[in-house]
Amino acid sequence: MIPAHSGPHANPSSNPSQPLLRVTGLCKQFVQRRNFSRQQFSVNAFENVTLQLFRGRTLALVGESGAGKSTLARCIALLERPSEGTIALDGTDLLALDTKGLFPIRRRIQLIFQDPASALNPQLTACETIAEPLAIQNVSTKKERHERALQLMDQVGLGPAAAQKRPFEFSGGQRQRLAIARALALEPDVLVLDESLSALDALNRDLILQLLADLQAVRSLAYLYVSHDLRLVSQFADEVVVMYQGRIVEQKKTRELFAHPAHFHTRELLATVHSVESILRERSA
Repeated sequence: MIPAHSGPHANPSSNPSQPLLRVTGLCKQFVQRRNFSRQQFSVNAFENVTLQLFRGRTLALVGESGAGKSTLARCIALLERPSEGTIALDGTDLLALDTKGLFPIRRRIQLIFQDPASALNPQLTACETIAEPLAIQNVSTKKERHERALQLMDQVGLGPAAAQKRPFEFSGGQRQRLAIARALALEPDVLVLDESLSALDALNRDLILQLLADLQAVRSLAYLYVSHDLRLVSQFADEVVVMYQGRIVEQKKTRELFAHPAHFHTRELLATVHSVESILRERSA
């Protein structure tokens, strides 16, 4: 069992019946230039996205490649700035804040990438990797940061013997655990998981899924889970948002979506799964 957290950032209390994160009318446009020309034009990555995320719940974001899922995830994680709309955390409009105002907020929303190897500094040890966000946010002393990193390594199933290893010395599953520990260092409220399980083998995927479920149960974390794997979504998500060509076309509770898909693109996605009936049985088990 993952021990209850008592780290450097105490999550503020909020009404569980109210959304922790509310995204309203979000749009993202990229300006591009035509070949051999100075003429510019705009491309919509996504438009008019509205969704809500609650404490202790998992919202899955699915859709075809190029639907805008990863760009939306990066905008919600504040790594990219949307062109329009609002992102509110506990009622605070994050896009209305300046750089200084956003600095303490960033610890509350953390992103875990698909490929942890590309997101981890190969020069840092595992312990230094986990402690780095604490140092950036100027949290506690160096000794306390080190102790916190060791505690997190233990929580995600990486023993103290691995503290001085570097990312390339870990297996893929272990690197993902390291990425999760780093994301947890600042005691976030929201974890955005961008295809974070797709590169893992079945055994490591199941272990990471169980770890994420345990962490969510203890910490009341809210997960935004971006995935193309509907079988994983069926096991992990409470609710599913379907994106198609940059727009949300369907949003339902997971079981209802699998049992009664309304949009043709949802049906296309489900058609790639061998047996929807077996998935529904697995979710009921």
